[in-house]
Amino acid sequence: MRAIATTIPGVLILEPTVHEDERGFFFESFNQAAFDQAVGAPVTFVQDNHSRSRRHVLRGLHHQMPQPQGKLVRVVQGAIFDVAADIRPESPTHGAWVGVELTDANRRQLWIPPGLAHGFLVLSDVADVLYKTTTYFLREGDRSIAWNDPTLAVAWPLTAEPILSAKDAKALPLSSQPT
Repeated sequence: MRAIATTIPGVLILEPTVHEDERGFFFESFNQAAFDQAVGAPVTFVQDNHSRSRRHVLRGLHHQMPQPQGKLVRVVQGAIFDVAADIRPESPTHGAWVGVELTDANRRQLWIPPGLAHGFLVLSDVADVLYKTTTYFLREGDRSIAWNDPTLAVAWPLTAEPILSAKDAKALPLSSQPT
């Protein structure tokens, strides 16, 4: 596995070593020891999630307080534009975001440490997204930041109006988030 640093310290793009031949391919989608070495510390995952969405669906930007989640995100079918936004008030990269295309073909994964917001836009007809989390979902701590927050100014590769959940449609900008 190759770990690629991004402009936000701790956010990593992970590329697996893929073995391909005429029969197909094989790769380790997760190896605890290799992952811990890549991120520089032991990480425990407690939950796996799977979402399926259609083209133009935009999910996010999500985070949870007071129990922030780290997420390891990958796509097993389709393509997404995946975003991690640094919303940690004390961070030197507060307000910065990183976006990367994750596809079933490139097999990349994005590690988003706890304390960052996460969202994605579906670029293919359908996308199946799998992600591991470091803490359990906490409904009362669930938060959404407006996908079009002017402070974050994420450059979503939109080709049509995004399809949002009711929760995401009424999300507040970062500056109005409860603490």
